[in-house]
Amino acid sequence: MRRRRIWAAGLVAVALAAGGCTGGDDNGFRAGAADVGDPYVPGAGNGGYDVGHYALDVRYDPAGDKLTGTATLTVTTTRALSRFQLDLAGLDVERVRVGGEAAKHRHDGAELIVTPPRGLPSGKRLTVEVTYGGVPEPLPNAELGDGGFHATPDGAIALGQPESASTWYPVNDHPSDKATYDFAVTVPDGLAALANGVPQSRTSAGGWTTWRWSERAPMASYLSTLVIGDYRVRTGTHAGKPLVTAVAAALPADGPAAASVARTGEIADFLAARFGPYPFEAYGGIVVADERIRYALETQSRPVYGPGFFRDDRPNTEVVAHELAHQWFGDSVSVARWSDIWLNEGFATYAEWLWAEHDGGRTVAQTAAERYAVTDWSKPTVDPGRSGMFGDAVYQRGALAVHALRRAVGDETFYRVLRGWLAQHRNGNVTTADFVGYAERTSGRPLRSLLDAWLVGATPPGLP
Repeated sequence: MRRRRIWAAGLVAVALAAGGCTGGDDNGFRAGAADVGDPYVPGAGNGGYDVGHYALDVRYDPAGDKLTGTATLTVTTTRALSRFQLDLAGLDVERVRVGGEAAKHRHDGAELIVTPPRGLPSGKRLTVEVTYGGVPEPLPNAELGDGGFHATPDGAIALGQPESASTWYPVNDHPSDKATYDFAVTVPDGLAALANGVPQSRTSAGGWTTWRWSERAPMASYLSTLVIGDYRVRTGTHAGKPLVTAVAAALPADGPAAASVARTGEIADFLAARFGPYPFEAYGGIVVADERIRYALETQSRPVYGPGFFRDDRPNTEVVAHELAHQWFGDSVSVARWSDIWLNEGFATYAEWLWAEHDGGRTVAQTAAERYAVTDWSKPTVDPGRSGMFGDAVYQRGALAVHALRRAVGDETFYRVLRGWLAQHRNGNVTTADFVGYAERTSGRPLRSLLDAWLVGATPPGLP
């Protein structure tokens, strides 16, 4: 994510409870954990199972802001479960079926508690089908801003980090449980319905059109998106893969937003030359006109950009570079816990610096010197606290740490570290300790003290 200016040992570790359980029942079956255990997102995520796939079939009527849907989750239990929970905020559930059988269900705040007709043994693969509906709403958050489902005059935007998915479908809402997705989105004729991945069929009947999309690479739930409304949609190919861009019709057809996302393929190629092959089956980007979206977000394969990035007459390709860099750092290789969000934002910010230099702007050295001069070294990059997740310590100080690593090991080793790191952990989840260890092994030199100084030290290290 880029917001418009609107490690090892010794640091607090987050003990994720993805496979944990709480409560006790007879015959060895227990309730799945109601929380994944990440203090940055209290209440998010659940334990006792792993989601492999989401098949989402939703219909949205802008006239009444009404969403109805059926979500079919393919899950594998990781513990013997008597019951389990899904994250679902503000929507009513009509029925739940587990393994094809009716299951009891009830809501407790934003948690959907499901009790199957009998206990589920560990290692069992089954489907969970939830039929639901209502008027979805954002998730108000004083510290991190509103994320979730936003109704618009012509449609809707479902978007937000670190949480948004639970406002429009039942989900295990934490990046530690990535899954593949199929989307079928039905909207009134004439409106676009955009989501992640490769475009599939589009069919119309009775005044409604169903748009289908498929994301076959594992995706963290906060990276899923749904954008509905009046958009100029352009579909083409790049490097043999579909490239779908969309710009809100309310924005100029020949304006800076359209010109910026038109360079998506070129910028992706620039990044691929440094990071390794583009990790997904589709490219794209969506520019919305809603002023509530004051950020850009790296929604997988198709980033979404708020209108504030395109106020000037000239294109803003630096924000495009930032969000496309996230396709490698954050989307393909995702954090295991939010305290390590710099692994997403520090590298994406540095990629933005690299692109600016390549595109005739300031050199990386100039940008690094400018950022170094205004850095507040009392604020750590790793484990910045919930309120600091999207602060300069994560983005700018994180990028300075990346630059320091590059200067310490040299360009050849630096890019070898990045390409190897991304290839080894593709579709996975990582921590800062994982990265430090990998960088040390690949470079053949100790780097912990260097990175510790740049990421969490309280005094400024010497600018390389």
